[in-house]
Amino acid sequence: MKVLLWHLHGGWTDAFVAGGHDYLLPTTPARDGWGLGRGGRDWPAREIAPDAIRDEDVDVVVLQRPDELPAAERLTGRRVGRDLAAVYLEHNTPKGDVPTSVHPMADRDDLDLVHVTHVNALLWDTGRTRSRVIEHGVRDPGARYTGGLDRLAAVINEPVRRWRVTGTDLLPRFAAAAPVDVFGMGTDLLAGAFDGAPPITGVGDVPPAAMHEALADRRAYLHPHRWTSLGLSLLEAMQLGMPVIALAATEAPRAVPPEAGAISADVDELVRAARRLIRDPDEARRRGAIAREVALERYGLARFLADWDAALGDAVARLGHTRPAGGQGVAGAPGGMVEVNR
Repeated sequence: MKVLLWHLHGGWTDAFVAGGHDYLLPTTPARDGWGLGRGGRDWPAREIAPDAIRDEDVDVVVLQRPDELPAAERLTGRRVGRDLAAVYLEHNTPKGDVPTSVHPMADRDDLDLVHVTHVNALLWDTGRTRSRVIEHGVRDPGARYTGGLDRLAAVINEPVRRWRVTGTDLLPRFAAAAPVDVFGMGTDLLAGAFDGAPPITGVGDVPPAAMHEALADRRAYLHPHRWTSLGLSLLEAMQLGMPVIALAATEAPRAVPPEAGAISADVDELVRAARRLIRDPDEARRRGAIAREVALERYGLARFLADWDAALGDAVARLGHTRPAGGQGVAGAPGGMVEVNR
């Protein structure tokens, strides 16, 4: 299929474009949120100028922001859900008054809605809109865990601005068990952000391959987020073979079994677990092996791509087209045809 989408979430897009379809990424000289293209990544996707999209026979558009719906109609010259199949992907948990949060795409019959976690699907009120969950898939970075450094690692983008959302305020409590190295955008601002100068180091925004190597050298991965759909870095750390210390919030209890490290809403309990893993490298290695096994089984790329083939195929089928629904991008990922009555 020919799939139009904007490059909004790099980690998710990295997995999605491995599916073997023809992916079109709007690209502008500004390389901003409306034209980032591949963003310098080596992806099997085509960068395309917005004014050239109308000449493409796009099968389906994957929307990720409400403003993308009118933009897709303008750029393709077709009506979403009538002339152009559409799937809306929701990456985020709701904000504000969560129990009564109505999704911006609620009560629509012109598109399908996909949530990245079951918690998202539970919390968002989507009304009559057709909805499903497609859990994350990540490329296996390999079993690289050494755990040779008696330190904890976390990946948090903009930890100072987001503070309690990402559990940044909890980091000093874990730093009492072992030094904490924080990777991600804006981590340089952690210097001086805490009273008493605890051993918390902002490493910066490190490229994925280098970050994987650095994470795998730390004894355990720390996931202190209070409110997030489910960080892809957590799944990558598990696939690296790292034991995980995770706050039992949102989707983390589904992703992290206790045998893979420790998961609890009791921060003191997690700090004690961190101390045990720092003191016992063998236990850390054993729990990390469980984490890797679980993450490969539940969040593997082949399952993710197969689920997306089904979602895209269903969306196209509703408009009465016949299109290929499978790609050859990943060994073991199923392919096939979606046959629909015209």
